[in-house]
Amino acid sequence: MFVDHLRPTPLTTIQIVVGLWLFGVGLAFIVRGANGQGAWTVFHDGLSQHTPFSIGGATVLTGLVILVVVLAMRVRIGLGTLLNIAIIGPATDTTLWLLDEPDSIFVRVGLTLASPFVIALGTSLYLGVHWGPGPRDGLMTGLNERGVSIRLARFLIELTAFVVGFVLGGAVGWGSVWAVLAIGPAVQWMLPWFDRPTDGGWQPGRNVAT
Repeated sequence: MFVDHLRPTPLTTIQIVVGLWLFGVGLAFIVRGANGQGAWTVFHDGLSQHTPFSIGGATVLTGLVILVVVLAMRVRIGLGTLLNIAIIGPATDTTLWLLDEPDSIFVRVGLTLASPFVIALGTSLYLGVHWGPGPRDGLMTGLNERGVSIRLARFLIELTAFVVGFVLGGAVGWGSVWAVLAIGPAVQWMLPWFDRPTDGGWQPGRNVAT
């Protein structure tokens, strides 16, 4: 069930931890921007309004629940999958604690615009070490292995998260559209900077139908 090629080094460990922490910082930026959020953050925001959990806590809880589903689907995971669950939520909460919602509309717009690029930088650092998919990507991979294309699987998963989050009261706005449009191209641009060759195991886009 685990990827079998991992040879942790201090550099790769630092790279993945920094990447996951930056991912959480980017999520907090779009929350503090208060112009709408990406699909999963809308869901975590909505969930946090109906449970004792913070947004970061809802992120961790959701990751654990999805991990159980992913394991049931027999998708191979790795240390990166577990670190994803453990780090992103606390990073989001820490940043939200340190950063109050700005009064200035210009600062809020700046945070909203910057958020996808911070998330993309964190994603590229994290994916570049090939330590296993995040639980949400693992769910997408599991559906793909059962005949659903990656594009359709990702669309259905994020649409479900977005709709449920919206119904629960998660914040939606132009920032939601900006996140959808900007994160993918930004990751595609940044990932080659941090991609480390590997001799096997999970890699983004490997052996999956599109």
